[in-house]
Amino acid sequence: MGGMSAHSRSPVIVWFRDDLRLADHVALHDAVETGQPVIPLFVLDQNAAGRWAPGAATLWWLHHSLAALRQSLAERGAGLVLRRGDSVAIITALVEAAGATAVFTAGSADPFARRIDQAAAAALERTGCRLHRKRTTSLFHPDSIRTKAGGAYTVYTPFANACLALGGPKAPLPAPRTIPGGALPESETLEDWGLLPTKPDWAGGLRAQWTPGEAGALERAEAFLQDGLNSYALARDRPSDDGTSMLSPHLHFGEISAPTLWHMAHRQPRSNSRDVLIRELLWREFCNNLLWHHPELPDSPLRVEFARMPWRDDPSALRAWQRGQTGVPIVDAGMRQLWQTGWMHNRVRMIVASFLVKHLMIRWQDGEAWFWDTLVDADLANNSGNWQWVAGCGADAAPYFRVFNPVLQGRKFDADGDYVRRFVPELARMAARYIHAPWEAPPSALAAAGVRLGGTYPHPIIDLGAGRTRALAAYEHIRAST
Repeated sequence: MGGMSAHSRSPVIVWFRDDLRLADHVALHDAVETGQPVIPLFVLDQNAAGRWAPGAATLWWLHHSLAALRQSLAERGAGLVLRRGDSVAIITALVEAAGATAVFTAGSADPFARRIDQAAAAALERTGCRLHRKRTTSLFHPDSIRTKAGGAYTVYTPFANACLALGGPKAPLPAPRTIPGGALPESETLEDWGLLPTKPDWAGGLRAQWTPGEAGALERAEAFLQDGLNSYALARDRPSDDGTSMLSPHLHFGEISAPTLWHMAHRQPRSNSRDVLIRELLWREFCNNLLWHHPELPDSPLRVEFARMPWRDDPSALRAWQRGQTGVPIVDAGMRQLWQTGWMHNRVRMIVASFLVKHLMIRWQDGEAWFWDTLVDADLANNSGNWQWVAGCGADAAPYFRVFNPVLQGRKFDADGDYVRRFVPELARMAARYIHAPWEAPPSALAAAGVRLGGTYPHPIIDLGAGRTRALAAYEHIRAST
């Protein structure tokens, strides 16, 4: 072990954040390597990020992920100290009380986390303690991916190619077998934090769908790579299939590292599906990179001309979209899946987002905020990067004037209507040819399916053709005024 004798019994702190695992955890590994007692710490700092404080679905997941982390640490002889409040004040006080000589933590692209890091490093330096920031959340350090001119990439394909040219991330580190412990400082109680819903208990669908924690992440990754990877390239676009990896929340909370998944995938035979999965990991990396270089990404359009976009303020339409009551079946199915399970199929995310910002002309930030509160995989970089991509105001947003037709998208990717039937049960008996546009069905077909438009299921809140025309005119206005 590399611990210094003068500090041999002084502890070091591992400050967990969005890296709730033990395997491939550089900060934990380096802390254990000191040979000093390790104090694992998690701080719930709900005020640091302002309006981007964790949403309700995130807090539900966090509760279960911390419980799993606590169990994993206990199996290796360590505990988990939980504190809620101001990160810098809590860590500084804990360092002084415990006599800690170092704090090891993750480096993040999140601008709020980076601000806390800077303040914590300065405060700890005054106590003679050093903050060691280690990259635990991404494939590569954001500053290692640069254009030939030395700038940051704003187009995905050259960015992805630059990543691939690096030859992949380092091999993942194993979890430590034991973690040197000692007397732990007092901890708050996870159950007392009240992260789970009480009344109404809206988390039943989440409990049925997910197993938060490192073991659940590895189990899902292994099952997907064994059973789902071969068909992934095609099945990932069909929302009625379980064709996606559904690893996004596990990646967001760092229960599995992106390098671990990268290397697990590369142990599979080379295939189109494997390449598509790697490209998806690199898209996640691209969004992470955008946030690193553009900390304003969650709030402001990267393309400044979009500040002049004539968005509409329409609370009733926004509420219909949020509740899955727009009268457009594939949109409603997606929004209800989101509410019930805390997750939405990727293809459908694009459809519902396009419908909100293009057909309804409602600000992308309103959609981004709803996803932030309801997604278990709500990730600041992915959420803001993807909403800006759909709205046409972000990076790589070409063609920015693309307007998804939700009926055609539904017929193409949910041809039999199984996804709509599952989440919009009032349309369950509709014939497949009409299920994505029930307003086109003759009265006899509606009657046979027990559907009354405006009664059992709403009329569309907008004419799709008129909405598309209005959106294109607005985008042309932006283009003409630049």
